[in-house]
Amino acid sequence: MADVSGTDLDRALGFAIPERNARGRIARLGPVLDEILSAHAYPPAIEALLAEALMLGALIGSTLKDDAGQLTLQAQTENGVVRLLVVDYRGGELRGYVDFDAERLAAGPAEPTLFALFGQGYLAITFDLASSGERYQGIVPLDGASLAEVAERYFVQSEQIPSLVRVGVRHEDGHVIAGGLFLQHLPHGEEGRERLHVRHDHPEWENVAALGATMGADELADPALPLETLIWRLFNEEREVRVLAESRIVRGCRCTAGHIQSVLAKFPIEEQREMADADGVIAVDCRFCSTVFPVRIGSAAA
Repeated sequence: MADVSGTDLDRALGFAIPERNARGRIARLGPVLDEILSAHAYPPAIEALLAEALMLGALIGSTLKDDAGQLTLQAQTENGVVRLLVVDYRGGELRGYVDFDAERLAAGPAEPTLFALFGQGYLAITFDLASSGERYQGIVPLDGASLAEVAERYFVQSEQIPSLVRVGVRHEDGHVIAGGLFLQHLPHGEEGRERLHVRHDHPEWENVAALGATMGADELADPALPLETLIWRLFNEEREVRVLAESRIVRGCRCTAGHIQSVLAKFPIEEQREMADADGVIAVDCRFCSTVFPVRIGSAAA
């Protein structure tokens, strides 16, 4: 395994530019991606797609102030190569998987477009806030060159907040590294002022977005560049840039034998027998971590 000492990986960092009424989040993933992707033998196109989705999950999810809250990204289609993509983030824990048609993928180009993978699909972004019990969901068509572009459109259209999203993915010494930048104009309505969507120009935001757009994918995914350095490169001419709290990110599949037993125990014993094999064992396959948990009917019913 490559030496990753001295590299800036598996964390997200928030920042704010008060005079521009802007906030941002920058993140980079390395070993966490390797852990998640290694659970499945994904072809390169699917691996790159999931790496981008996981990066988006870390960027957006780490903005949650509710540590027990959860962000879920779900991309789905009925007739595409990719049938389902799911990523979720909760309290610094990240996980995800892709269900796809291997034969149709192999028959297509080596580097398929987003449309070639999903066809007429959609992306659902869901925020579950544990502290209040509230749930918010928005859906946007998978129209664009990348998932990052689709996510950016979601915030502009559904949340009506001018936003910029950039993601870069690279392979280095057999490992996958991803970096991302998420910029937003602060919603003035939160401070009792005019809501952004009723305004026709945003000169402060236009300057921030123009600077953010200069950040290259290679820089975002370069583990040798500290996240603080990237923020300084973009906004060093601003009078004040506040670096906010960071979030450390880990692989967080929440499946355990005990949890699975408790779920199965809720089924009537007759249904448990129907799910079991000839030896009375129910094999439960976690699609996130690709681990099979064998549970005997007796232990599930206990």
